[in-house]
Amino acid sequence: MASNAGEGIVYVIDDDESARDSLEFLLDVAGVRVRSFTSAEAFLKAAPALAGACVVTDVRMPGMSGIELAEEMKRRQAGAPVIVITGHADVPLAIQAMKAGVADFIEKPFDDQVMLTAINNALAQQAGNDGAAAERQQVLDRIATLSPREREVMDGLVAGKANKMIAFDLDISARTVEVYRANLMMKMQARTLSDLVRMATIVSVSR
Repeated sequence: MASNAGEGIVYVIDDDESARDSLEFLLDVAGVRVRSFTSAEAFLKAAPALAGACVVTDVRMPGMSGIELAEEMKRRQAGAPVIVITGHADVPLAIQAMKAGVADFIEKPFDDQVMLTAINNALAQQAGNDGAAAERQQVLDRIATLSPREREVMDGLVAGKANKMIAFDLDISARTVEVYRANLMMKMQARTLSDLVRMATIVSVSR
């Protein structure tokens, strides 16, 4: 079956070689890039790139468990979604997993389609998060090019004020506001005022 995970990669972490091989085969057939590790410690030591990635880990392994790995990734603010596989599901374990920020909790034996759906959802979510973070940084970079006065005019526009009101607030002429407005719209690459408002919302500069 075709995957909709795009350019994502899945890191499989399991001390059971046959389980790793089985998941690798499933993901290869689905067209998803995969890399496996024998332990959580090996994964953390390798520190692979997490952009566009998700982690599939067994819960019970020698050394660090899958949930402890999820907790450690959360502590490090390593934003890849974690899917935990368990052969011994119980309510306390599920609660612990959710508190660790686990994206999904799948019991063995699992249906291949269930696993692929969970992985595709996690990768799609991650791609969205990466895209949003990149867009936010792009907007911040554009804002950094504005002069202090252009930033003040932008704040006024985002607040819904007319040019004359902004001119009054800043004690400058309406014509000068128009010049600053044209300059900042060009620097922000905003075609319309609604574009500018959307950018301001992304970085929460409106107030």
